[in-house]
Amino acid sequence: MAHIITLTNQKGGVGKTTSTATLISGLTANQHKVLGIDLDPQGNLGFSLGIEIENCQTIYEVFKGQSSVHSVIQHTEFGDIIPSNILLSSAELEFNRSGREFMLKNIIDSLKNQYDYIVIDTPPALNILTVNAYVTSNSLIIPMIPDILSLLGISQLKETIDTVKKFYNPKLKVLGVLLTKYNGRTNLAKEVEEMAQQIANQLDTIVFSSKIRNGVVVAEAPAHGESLLKYAPKSNPCLDYMEFISEIIRLTNPADSF
Repeated sequence: MAHIITLTNQKGGVGKTTSTATLISGLTANQHKVLGIDLDPQGNLGFSLGIEIENCQTIYEVFKGQSSVHSVIQHTEFGDIIPSNILLSSAELEFNRSGREFMLKNIIDSLKNQYDYIVIDTPPALNILTVNAYVTSNSLIIPMIPDILSLLGISQLKETIDTVKKFYNPKLKVLGVLLTKYNGRTNLAKEVEEMAQQIANQLDTIVFSSKIRNGVVVAEAPAHGESLLKYAPKSNPCLDYMEFISEIIRLTNPADSF
């Protein structure tokens, strides 16, 4: 049975898609069967892993009932991917039927026994797509950058998580807060790390011990359609992500290690 993980933050620019893509490819490299699902209409997850997102069927066609979920899965060297594109941006208005919070859960129920992990990328918004991911998931990971502005809105995020737990998915938990674009030499980063720990306490979770340092390779890898682990395996961000992936495996499958 797959462990389903969603990466989420309503603030953009926190490294959410990079973290999702690297987690998918890292778990795959560790011999796990992994499915990535892109719920962001920008389609950056599929693009980052080399998929031509404008010339393929996507999760949108599955939601519309025009394609089966198995027919839209793209098999890549980094793991299996269900891509997205701009058509999904109409979801909030278009999918307004009763029970719409369970669209994704109903679709992937048939896939759970085929994978060890299902990892979901979400849009930088708390909309129906994000709620669908929460309803479907076992765990959430919250990437954030070490600045004051990235702390704003966490209370709204907590409110959404609490609502989903109360009405739709009582077993949902926050696996941890991941600090990205991290520079531990600055006083601000240390201050924000302390505040992030306070946020983690409110969410009944942890701040991951792994902190992801910034580097130009983080922007270069998606442009080449490659996982960061393949594009720059010796870079500081890649080494940090490898530690992070080890943490995830320990937390979700203690018998295994990276």
